[in-house]
Amino acid sequence: MKYSQIKAMLAITAGSLRAIRRSPSAIAFSFIFPFVFIFVFGFIGNGINMQSFKVYLDPASDTANFLYKGMKESNNIKFVTFADSEKLNESIIKGKIAATVLIKKNSGAQPPYQVELKSTTSSNNQWPQVKSLIESEISAINSKIYPGNATYASFNFDASKDIQKIREYKSIDFILPGQLGFSLLSAAVFGVAFMFYNLRTTLVLKRFFATPIKRPYIILGEGLSRVIFQMITAVVIVGFGYLFFGFTLINGFETFLEMMVLSFIGLMVFMGFGFAISGIAKSESSIPPIANIFTLPQFLLAGTFFPVDVFPKWLQPISYALPLTHLNTALRSVAFEGMHLWNVKMEIGILLAWGIVAYAFAAKSFKWE
Repeated sequence: MKYSQIKAMLAITAGSLRAIRRSPSAIAFSFIFPFVFIFVFGFIGNGINMQSFKVYLDPASDTANFLYKGMKESNNIKFVTFADSEKLNESIIKGKIAATVLIKKNSGAQPPYQVELKSTTSSNNQWPQVKSLIESEISAINSKIYPGNATYASFNFDASKDIQKIREYKSIDFILPGQLGFSLLSAAVFGVAFMFYNLRTTLVLKRFFATPIKRPYIILGEGLSRVIFQMITAVVIVGFGYLFFGFTLINGFETFLEMMVLSFIGLMVFMGFGFAISGIAKSESSIPPIANIFTLPQFLLAGTFFPVDVFPKWLQPISYALPLTHLNTALRSVAFEGMHLWNVKMEIGILLAWGIVAYAFAAKSFKWE
């Protein structure tokens, strides 16, 4: 009877899955930590201050005034421009900008200026804070040049009229993709690194060599178990967020499937770094510090908790170079903005480029014994 490499590979996969299921660290990294953060941010609601807000200034605005100057110099408001009205409208609908603002001069009337603010429910987490920032700027100007009761500018604003109802942006829409990305990263890197290091040191790989199974099938079997476990994790995290916290899947099941494809791509890329770390680690105790050199900066800087643009400008290029940043961006774009995989091809391309680097390094450093 001919020896089946596929059956042997699947047997390794099944055994590895049982080992993962019994591993406290695998459960903690894959389920417990992400769920803790999702619970915390899910119950907090929409009160997260993102600190920096993109605002479109209407071209008809009067800019020869203290209010415009104060807003432009503010660290919390960033004026953005668009090539055409179509791109502007698309950005407004998708919640990419907080609001559009028009500053008008009142000819011969008091107050001398009037502010109009328009936005959509897609930016419900942003436009109220932009409005508050503008009101604070007006108050600051009033205290300097109007010591009495007069005011420098007034708001012509009616939320029912000026806030277009599309879809509501919730804090869970930002935090869940970040936690999903971090779960995939940490479990892939730590899980694969520990798994193959232990297989070597416990001489399990040597026992495999005594069987007819070929080496590539050993890696495929062990890797497949990690992929299955983490993809189940991804399904549970997204499903839980959708059912209990109203996480936005803008195109329903189609969006869910596209998020799973992105999760699979990210997982495969991150596993490459796990293979590399298992090869360069000299002892089991050296794996965590080596892995943390790769994972910790991404946990902090890759937009897991806050948008990258809130970081200092000198730090942002480093953040945009990290693979997790692009996975998080792609997941959020697909889930909330309604983009498809071909719309995030740049993020996928950067992830795949990191994957080539990771597996090239893993091929040189990986040890069987």
